[in-house]
Amino acid sequence: MMQDHDSAAAPLLQVSGLAKHFRVKAGLFGHATVKAVDGLNFHIRQGETYALVGESGCGKSTTGRALLRLTEPTAGAAMFDGRDIFKLSGGQLREWRRDAQMVFQDPLSSLDPKRRIAYSVEEPLIIHKVGDAAQRRKRVAELLERVGLSREHLSRFPHEFSGGQRQRIGIAKALALQPRLIICDEPVSALDVSIQSQILNLLMDLQSEHGLAYLFIAHDLGVVRHVADRIGVMYLGHIVEEADTDTLFSEPRHPYTQSLLASIPPAHPRLKTPRPILAGDIPSPMNPPSGCVFRTRCPHAMPRCAREAPPVRQLSPTQRVACHLFD
Repeated sequence: MMQDHDSAAAPLLQVSGLAKHFRVKAGLFGHATVKAVDGLNFHIRQGETYALVGESGCGKSTTGRALLRLTEPTAGAAMFDGRDIFKLSGGQLREWRRDAQMVFQDPLSSLDPKRRIAYSVEEPLIIHKVGDAAQRRKRVAELLERVGLSREHLSRFPHEFSGGQRQRIGIAKALALQPRLIICDEPVSALDVSIQSQILNLLMDLQSEHGLAYLFIAHDLGVVRHVADRIGVMYLGHIVEEADTDTLFSEPRHPYTQSLLASIPPAHPRLKTPRPILAGDIPSPMNPPSGCVFRTRCPHAMPRCAREAPPVRQLSPTQRVACHLFD
């Protein structure tokens, strides 16, 4: 985690009003709109880790995929170096995909099971016509060694590696084009706890070396605590609270954030948390609650919450929250 950001520095990525809606079948003849992401605003600075956290189904991964244009956004803008990446096409879109890469939850999804690892890591260099064959082979070997593997692994296939090793290969592949932004979509959630810390340390080391910016997507606040500079808490397509990491953990304001923190196992089994643990399931994005989308699970819900969606309020220079409790 990079600790010394200049708060006045211009963002590397500025996301405004990002929405992604899906039209799906509902019943025999009808259709419904699923608002997977509904009006996100956030920014990421160079060398910073911004984490999006929330339960499964809240729209975190859809956000990452929309930013890479793996799925086309419904509305919004995303400015990167003065360009709206949602308006890019052709060569400009190709250039954006050099600047931004993704590390997936399941690295097998980005590795061809029929190809040796050497080709999988080299593939982005081939697609973008970087160097000649000898230069690419040299680059691939260096990348593999940098992520903790050896040149002997180049001739192996994906199924011959452990989950942690495959994730290292996925990181090497993401680094191949020297991107400025990497979207990490649940990069450690499928790994054993002991391996998780190794991968997180590797990501932090690479960030320090290359000045990388990360959008780190996770469902577990405990995982992002030591890697994120700032955290956006997502619920049903909305960011309900955003703060720097220290503030979010010491002074969580939104009831949902408080509940997520309460679900983190205490450091000692005899310690108890005074915060309420979240009950019930997240509502369907096909039929979200009126007003505040969190009200059906909120211990502080008021009649007003059913009528009005709470506006985002800036509580301090580093913390904002969408909750009627803070009028």
